[in-house]
Amino acid sequence: MEASSGKATVVGRLQAAKHKSGKSFNQIAQETGLTNVYVAQLLRRQAQLKPDTAPKIRAALPDLPEDLVQEMMKPPMRSYDPSLIQEPTIYRLNEAVMHFGESIKEIINEEFGDGIMSAIDFYCSVDKVKGVDGKDRAVVTFDGKYLPYTEQKVEHMVSKLNLHEEK
Repeated sequence: MEASSGKATVVGRLQAAKHKSGKSFNQIAQETGLTNVYVAQLLRRQAQLKPDTAPKIRAALPDLPEDLVQEMMKPPMRSYDPSLIQEPTIYRLNEAVMHFGESIKEIINEEFGDGIMSAIDFYCSVDKVKGVDGKDRAVVTFDGKYLPYTEQKVEHMVSKLNLHEEK
């Protein structure tokens, strides 16, 4: 497990390698076949670099030291700093989800049934588009697998079934 100061050091080194490359998250995403947000998550140690993707990251960020590639391949300690809510962009994203969340939940339930959108089997991207007025707009896409809530029947609960069989 990464200690918070150790994680901060690793993230600082990862961000430095990105900065040295001169590439944007979008450019790295295009070169690796990942989403721009996933690239950012990797470089913040919020996602795990998979073995098949490691060569693509090495190619996109040639100055990325091997010890950092190996660190990125470990399961990360996913976390957030509660003070991040003070950052205006993060505050507005949180505000948007809080404001629209109840309506989004109702539509998910109406379209799919009683369930949720996964944040694990999940894709996220940020895109820049021109609005009808010609001004720049940010498009944040959340693309999560639908997970239905299950009715909790004893006969479907493997741990209970195994306990009864052992007696």
